[in-house]
Amino acid sequence: MSKLPPNFDLSGKVAVITGASRGIGEAIAVAYASAGASVVLASRKQEALDAVAARIRDEGGRALAVAAHTGDQAAVDKLIARAVAEYGGVDILVNNAATNPHFGPPFTSEESHWDKTYDINVKGYFRMAKACAASMQERGGGKIINIASVAGLQPMAGMGVYSISKAAVLMLTEVLALELAPANIQVNAIAPGFIKTRFSQALWSNPALSKMIQARTPQHRIADPEELTGIALYLAADASSFTTGATFTIDGGLLAGDPVD
Repeated sequence: MSKLPPNFDLSGKVAVITGASRGIGEAIAVAYASAGASVVLASRKQEALDAVAARIRDEGGRALAVAAHTGDQAAVDKLIARAVAEYGGVDILVNNAATNPHFGPPFTSEESHWDKTYDINVKGYFRMAKACAASMQERGGGKIINIASVAGLQPMAGMGVYSISKAAVLMLTEVLALELAPANIQVNAIAPGFIKTRFSQALWSNPALSKMIQARTPQHRIADPEELTGIALYLAADASSFTTGATFTIDGGLLAGDPVD
């Protein structure tokens, strides 16, 4: 039983988390389950999801693992249908699944890179939100949390296509917040800085790049995924009932300015 303050308690809530097989998605799923939510874990690989679900169940939580590709509308619809059939509805959506097939100057990218990036990072978020909205309305409201990036707020060398897609996520968040407010659905975004995940491994596992990133970050370090769970819990809980259309930057001060040494 959750021992959190009542307005942070997720008991009785159902949360769908995409990209939940590792990294940020896994950390958020574990935190939500610990706060009392029934969690529906989604990503492309069933085996990896099963491992996370087993971890949550071993810790006393409730978890359903469903392999689904957010670039496939039929797969999205089946995912939400499974969530509704198993747990009765959806209260919380965390859009976390993302891709970045191109690294380098924008003019070296191919149209296929743009298509794949937008299909997952932007249209995938929209597909999931649309699929969950009806159930949220039936249950009296809901929460949509879009995982964006500081790269959507500030251009970063070599990440042009990805940065543009994440800037689109920020506007998608504001548009949906405006449109869904009458249905008591709050929509917000989290913009992480450099987080130690497999998705960003090419950056933090390279000694030179890691040193440069840490030098630019006022806290002089790269965060662990669990350091995003506090804001993710707030945005999923009743505590954030008057918070919508906002972007929360969790970046160790990266966008605040140059470090003071």
